[in-house]
Amino acid sequence: MPIELVRIDDRLIHGQIVQGWLKAIHINKIVVVSDAAANDQMQRMLLMMAVPSSVELEIKMVSDASKDALEGKYDKHKTMFLFSNPSDVLDVIENGVDIKSVNVGGMHFTVGKKQLLCNLSVDDKDIEALSKIYRKGIEIEGRVLPADERVNVAAVIERECAIK
Repeated sequence: MPIELVRIDDRLIHGQIVQGWLKAIHINKIVVVSDAAANDQMQRMLLMMAVPSSVELEIKMVSDASKDALEGKYDKHKTMFLFSNPSDVLDVIENGVDIKSVNVGGMHFTVGKKQLLCNLSVDDKDIEALSKIYRKGIEIEGRVLPADERVNVAAVIERECAIK
């Protein structure tokens, strides 16, 4: 399954995605994997307006994106799976999709979250999901843009949250 990039970014599609990631790794398909976005007509419309016409966009429920990936639907594309949270990534992995690395690009601070890095704030649910992903042998790296230095997010969580 040639999913080029699996990224967590709670803002989903925005300038860093379009100007940074799409161009750097020549993505031609974005799959937004989010039950909330798939069920929100206004958000779907806004996401569609944010993507260049040269890039195909799908907004899928977690179960449907998993099924499509397992059936090879994305094999002919350079695909980015874009998530708003780590729990949905974990669900896709537990559904059997082979993911080697997860890029954390933006999990911003809100009430109830602890800020670990400038672009990484987590609550207990996030920590649990990221820890489970890491324990499955999957790299969790943090970068806002492709040229940024990679940060080992699992190590930051272990150090800052005392979770192993």
